[in-house]
Amino acid sequence: MSQDTVIHWFRQDLRLADNPALLSASKRGRVVPVFILDEDNPGKFAAGGASRWWLSHSLASLARSLGGHLSIYKGNPSDVLSDIAHRFQVSAIYWNRCYEPWRMHRDAALKIHFKTQGIDVQSHNGSLLWEPWSIRKDDGTPHRVFSSFYRKGCLKSDQPRAPLSQPEQATYIGDSGSPHACKPQELLPQNRWYEKLEPYWHIGEEGAHARLKAFLEEGLPQYKTGRNYPFSPFVSRLSPFLRNGEISPHQIWHEMLNILRNKHVDHFCSELGWREFAYHLLYHYPDLPTKNLRPMFDTFPWKDGGPRLHAWRKGETGIPMVDAGMRELWETGYMHNRVRMIAGSFLVKNLGIHWTHGERWFWDTLVDADLASNSAGWQWVAGSGSDAATYFRMFNPVLQGQKFDPDGNYVRRWIPEIASLPTEYLFNPWEAPDSVLSAAGIKLGEIYPAPMIDLKQSRDAAQA
Repeated sequence: MSQDTVIHWFRQDLRLADNPALLSASKRGRVVPVFILDEDNPGKFAAGGASRWWLSHSLASLARSLGGHLSIYKGNPSDVLSDIAHRFQVSAIYWNRCYEPWRMHRDAALKIHFKTQGIDVQSHNGSLLWEPWSIRKDDGTPHRVFSSFYRKGCLKSDQPRAPLSQPEQATYIGDSGSPHACKPQELLPQNRWYEKLEPYWHIGEEGAHARLKAFLEEGLPQYKTGRNYPFSPFVSRLSPFLRNGEISPHQIWHEMLNILRNKHVDHFCSELGWREFAYHLLYHYPDLPTKNLRPMFDTFPWKDGGPRLHAWRKGETGIPMVDAGMRELWETGYMHNRVRMIAGSFLVKNLGIHWTHGERWFWDTLVDADLASNSAGWQWVAGSGSDAATYFRMFNPVLQGQKFDPDGNYVRRWIPEIASLPTEYLFNPWEAPDSVLSAAGIKLGEIYPAPMIDLKQSRDAAQA
């Protein structure tokens, strides 16, 4: 009896272990593993430059793990999958679910299309601990407050399943006959700024587990407090691996369960909960990436971005803690979470620029750019979102630097031109006496920009 041939469509699940759709596909028959860069459907949320760079390397790593049998395509998934299904006479298509609104609409249409062609379509949950529709309040409505969502919803619901093993004795088939085929390097953005990112990351499933191991040994023991210090090694930096599915949240969650429970473990698990909450919001409020969740912000008098937005992007605002974060982002494709809040608060509240401008820049430059988390994070900072900080709550970048970068190591790392300043004035060099600036060889406006805005005046204006 001949064995079935099936397709596994890799999307945000670029791994072999704990991949429920791939495991199910491998049990049914020979597997044609495919990845499709869909540039027809996502509109303005097509993958940004940093995401495409990461994706290219991740696919190359996955292809090696599959013995060279991963087939990569560019095009409309309906056309690509139909072509493969016809040439290989496949009986089924498997994938793990995605939750971005455009992907959900597309996938629903694909299921209908292929089922009318007599091809079975099976989708699985490979990306979330709790799918967005599974957690609701007692009255059936979605949660809008994180603490209620996580404590009363997630933690009291069915607990996440154990991770699955990778397929054993699977037979993978490559495809060399498609007009849509491309190579991983063809996914790279045209702007080659991404080349500077490479020393900072070990991309792929193996790199994801190496990062988790390092975090468990070095970061987790001091995570609850240490996570706030941007120069410390206490954050996980697992977000880009989760974003691309090189590691699953189930694998991470169950690693936490293997550790003696303490405040650090509990807090890290709650951070995984924030990721779940972001997807919960995106599912129930699909306009999250483009529209304020609080309509009162629709008439807010936002200012035009212009030169100030450009300076913010380049890390040349003259506010060291903000500039350090923006330069870290440009150099590494990553920014520490506390600094994301500081830089975001400065853009929206001190400069009065609409949060979507910041969201778009992060979307293009973050290696962990995730539609749900990025949108929810910016709405939180702006005060326009669900469970958001009030608009009148502002992050003072000087005080934040003094508190969370007390030795100035973070600012000195990313703004070397002011590294010689005493720490007393490192976060507010405009307040340093001329003698101190002169001794450090610094002239504001030349070596380093003078502040583009008065922090107190802009704070008072925002809170008026």
